[in-house]
Amino acid sequence: NILNESYCTLLHIWLLLSSSVCGKIMELLGQNKIDHHQRQVAILSQDSFYRVLTPDQKAKALKGQFNFDHPDAFDNELIVKTLWDILEGQTVQIPVYDFVTHSRSEEAVTVYPADVVLFEGILMFYSQEIRDLFQMKLFVDTDADTRLSRRVLRDISERGRDLEQVLTQYITFVKPAFEEFCLPTKKCADVIIPRGADNLVAINLIVQHIQDILNGGLTKRLNGSLNGYGTPRKRQVSESSSRPH
Repeated sequence: NILNESYCTLLHIWLLLSSSVCGKIMELLGQNKIDHHQRQVAILSQDSFYRVLTPDQKAKALKGQFNFDHPDAFDNELIVKTLWDILEGQTVQIPVYDFVTHSRSEEAVTVYPADVVLFEGILMFYSQEIRDLFQMKLFVDTDADTRLSRRVLRDISERGRDLEQVLTQYITFVKPAFEEFCLPTKKCADVIIPRGADNLVAINLIVQHIQDILNGGLTKRLNGSLNGYGTPRKRQVSESSSRPH
């Protein structure tokens, strides 16, 4: 997400407020080069969980008059269900949202069980029910000018919007929503990372921590147990070696 960035682990699901930081973490871990079935680290985005709009809401959205930066714009019930399914070691289907047509696609993305799940989204801290599911919460603090410039470039190049529409939406919805709903939740974070993806020292520390989790999980599985509880699940062809942490 462009506005702010945070990070989480559910047994290990980690909540991040930053798609750029998530991407950098995956790159440094080498997970991008691994088949989805075998990845030990998976990424989910809050942007996948926008609600299905009514015809009236969709008409407003096409005019840039719908507030996509309000917590109510997201299908929180589906987010909670998905997180619980992940905690139970299930393979989940993640919606695909079309930002050009403002609608949920008929397609879905399959996410297989992983040792660490990164869930990024700027409003994920707002709901206590959701944030309490995460084992670690990281707030990625990015300069306001940087957030705006990234949003302008993204919306124009990827979502077919003109500059006037992007700036109007930013002033009307994005900035006020950030100040009201996102920024106050900074206090809920376990770790605050300034400068976003440019903070390589912080990112490398996170990567090292994830590697320690993965190595520890592997050792425990080889010893015949997972986190000290019972016997690990048998590996399925379509799944990674353990349920999410």
